[in-house]
Amino acid sequence: METEVATVIGVSSKAVKSVTFLGVTISLLTRVTLVDLVSSCIAADRKIVIASHNLHSLCLYSSSSREAVPFRRFYDDAQYTLADGMSMVLLGRLQGMEIAPRHRVTYNDWLPLMLPTAVRNRWRIFYLGSTDDVAAKGTEILRGRYPGLQFESHHGHFDSRYDGDTNRQVVARINRFRPHLLFVGMGMPRQERWIQDNRHTLEANIILPSGATLDYIAGAKRLAPRWMGALGLEWAFRLATEPRRLAHRYLVEPWGLVGAVIANALRLSKNRWSPIPPDRTD
Repeated sequence: METEVATVIGVSSKAVKSVTFLGVTISLLTRVTLVDLVSSCIAADRKIVIASHNLHSLCLYSSSSREAVPFRRFYDDAQYTLADGMSMVLLGRLQGMEIAPRHRVTYNDWLPLMLPTAVRNRWRIFYLGSTDDVAAKGTEILRGRYPGLQFESHHGHFDSRYDGDTNRQVVARINRFRPHLLFVGMGMPRQERWIQDNRHTLEANIILPSGATLDYIAGAKRLAPRWMGALGLEWAFRLATEPRRLAHRYLVEPWGLVGAVIANALRLSKNRWSPIPPDRTD
């Protein structure tokens, strides 16, 4: 089996291509080039937000509800947005975009590639999210798995209102650690809202919403076999393990996108087959 290796060659913002479909923009990064991008930003002491889009976030982004406004603002302000799931790759391909399976980047697949690089470069990593017990267990597991890893965590069950005392204390703790990477795993859209509210006061180079990443590492949630993710079947595994929580998300919510997908596909087909008008000469 071929092993991916992060070479840390450096990736400039101009080198990262992107595609736009259904109103969202996806950065064409792979697991390897994401490590390179992160390395370049840390070396240059840049401060960026790397968002992620999956089918659920696309539905929330496309919603007409009032709550969707700050959610869209988060993505509009993020410097890069990953394709978090094969559904985004497939939707992009249906819209005629040059996006490939290698552009699907999930943190469960990316961390084993990135964390050895973090140890070598002495990057500090902070994870905000999960319950107190899960965060502590996940931190212990990662430190044991990657000796020398500088990793701290704090649970995500706190009053996250921007002007609240507890939120200020959490931000102060993060800033004392001065992480190179800050993962925020408090569930969508809460984690995106928290990042948007606090991004300008956080002293971290890379800020990434990460969902239940540490829950999987700690064993609090079952992780699908990685081959299922590569085939676009991870959603089925998750639905089978958490049917009450995920039934609406996977079986009902996506139908709201059907009209936009079909309309865009028809428009693309019409443009592709439209005859080219002959050149006119005076």
